[in-house]
Amino acid sequence: MSDFDLVVRGERILTTAGIVAREIGIRDGRIVAIEPFGNGLTAPEIIELDADQVMIPGLVDTHVHVNEPGRTEWEGFESATKAAAAGGVTTLVDMPLNSIPPTVNVEALQLKRAAAGPKAYIDVGFWGGAIPGNKDDLRELHDEGVFGFKCFLLHSGVDEFPHLTADEMEADMAELASFDSLMIVHAEDSRAIDRAPHAEGSQYSRFLASRPRGAENVAIAEVIERARWTGVRAHVLHLSSSDALPMIASARRDGVKLTVETCPHYLTLLAEEIPNGATAFKCCPPIREASNRELLWKGLEDGTIDCIVSDHSPSTIDLKDVENGDFGVAWGGVASLQLGLSLIWTEAKRRGIALEQVIEWMAVKPAQLAGMTRKGRIALGCDADFAIFAPEQGQVVDVHKLYHRNPVSPYDGKALAGVVSGTWLRGKRIDFETPHGRLLRRGEA
Repeated sequence: MSDFDLVVRGERILTTAGIVAREIGIRDGRIVAIEPFGNGLTAPEIIELDADQVMIPGLVDTHVHVNEPGRTEWEGFESATKAAAAGGVTTLVDMPLNSIPPTVNVEALQLKRAAAGPKAYIDVGFWGGAIPGNKDDLRELHDEGVFGFKCFLLHSGVDEFPHLTADEMEADMAELASFDSLMIVHAEDSRAIDRAPHAEGSQYSRFLASRPRGAENVAIAEVIERARWTGVRAHVLHLSSSDALPMIASARRDGVKLTVETCPHYLTLLAEEIPNGATAFKCCPPIREASNRELLWKGLEDGTIDCIVSDHSPSTIDLKDVENGDFGVAWGGVASLQLGLSLIWTEAKRRGIALEQVIEWMAVKPAQLAGMTRKGRIALGCDADFAIFAPEQGQVVDVHKLYHRNPVSPYDGKALAGVVSGTWLRGKRIDFETPHGRLLRRGEA
């Protein structure tokens, strides 16, 4: 009788000790043994890594717009979780908006869970939403297991998820602080956006001017001060303005409970290289200039920015206005759920940044943000969620071969380093035919 259900062994296994030669014993979906390579652990199924392969922990993506129910023509739990699995992501947390209804009360959460349950190929958790008038729903959603609450400080893009004023955000922050929940914020200031040039037309430079850095900077300052006053844990979503990094660092030194994420598009793309009319590149806040990108990478390396997540925000081809290329009309969102690891690894490798650091940003830190103690690491007691990744192999993105529902991506035709050859969830290989993902509640993972 074997002690394990599955054993993985190889010269390159990314554990909490770094990339080392190890044998990993898995039983009942958990990692129960980490032994020196050559110890000869046995199991009915054994995976022997090739010389060019690395076993990495499954990534955790805490910023995904799945859009189901209500807008499944944009994406959906089946296509989203398949795309995630193909990119080495084993856990995602779904955003509360772009679905109809948005996740702003328990009834809406139950509808979303019912939609996700039969279609989840990876584990899925849910954020709640904080909108005007739902303060009394926040504690109930928390008790039902959402991982925290998202709000906007300007129009969200969909009318059914209205934004908060800074004062309303502060009142909700005080409520969340009373039960130690987390407020995650789309931080752009509506007044600054209203006074900026309008974005109509095909010129990317005009769209960029319509979402100035100042709009982010002002809103992030509001988040910092309201978090300081209420004591809430706060998180800045999709940071694109590097101007905000010094005040973020200063707030942390002061003891403000603040974390920050950025996204692959801000770290790999450049405003200077975006063709006019290329609305696949439109997102809010926008992709900025080369000098800004360099400072975002510096913010990651010095720890000011905590993690990298996708902000996968897809839509139909029609809504992207691909045919006309009008940045004022097109939906703002980049689809990258399947590509995040290879995108970041390609850029990190060029900069001399180790794979271990990339996994820290894309698995360990997002798991910590969501309070998932058994995710994001190859360590004893953790869920046996992992991928096999060949960092030296290459691929060229073909948007029509991705699992994303709509073939619109700024990365189409891009040459990338790193290929995921397989992904396992709790010790079972994801076969893209039988979903066995679980719906996660806060504290259960």
